[in-house]
Amino acid sequence: MAARSAPHMPPAFNEPHAEERGLSTLRANAKVCERCDLYRNATQTVFGEGPVDAEIILVGEQPGDREDVAGRPFVGPAGRVLDECLHDAGLDRSLCYVTNAVKHFKFVPRGKRRIHSKPNAGEVQRCAWWLGGEIESLKPKLIVALGATALYALMGRGVGLTKERGKVLDSVVGLPVLVTIHPSYLLRIRDSSDREKERSRFVEDLQQAASVVVKLSKP
Repeated sequence: MAARSAPHMPPAFNEPHAEERGLSTLRANAKVCERCDLYRNATQTVFGEGPVDAEIILVGEQPGDREDVAGRPFVGPAGRVLDECLHDAGLDRSLCYVTNAVKHFKFVPRGKRRIHSKPNAGEVQRCAWWLGGEIESLKPKLIVALGATALYALMGRGVGLTKERGKVLDSVVGLPVLVTIHPSYLLRIRDSSDREKERSRFVEDLQQAASVVVKLSKP
């Protein structure tokens, strides 16, 4: 495991939480979150979900259109890819906690469609307070950063996805973070051969996550 700390306090850990740190309290309070302006256009807050004793937290970027309507993370096309790859890696999604660095859907309207728009650093910084609370409450064995936004929220600036992909890094709170892509990346690859190669690599990253948890569970 690589020994590395973020060069600056990452967004998810840069503000202390109140004493009410329970996951149910965080979820209830997040429903009325106005920490940034994204709540104004989103349908609802999309909080994380999964068992309270989850050993792995999977952290994505933000909800998409389907997630915004359903109020649940990773239920759209990228979620289906994630489910398939988790299955191939031998990981049961129902045993993982799945969430996003940003809890509201950021988009630009295009006709009747709502097109995903990448959250900026300020939005990630403000919203990652909830992610920090989720991590504090769950205390998992491993965090998986799915994509650059999640990686920034967890590790701060100066930690690049391309360079660190497939590595397990030490976070400022002592929890290991495995770096990989967001499953939506696979949906954007046009060439079928390239897509299959990247999918196989993503499955390998998830298999590594399972192996890390097994190692950390040994006495």
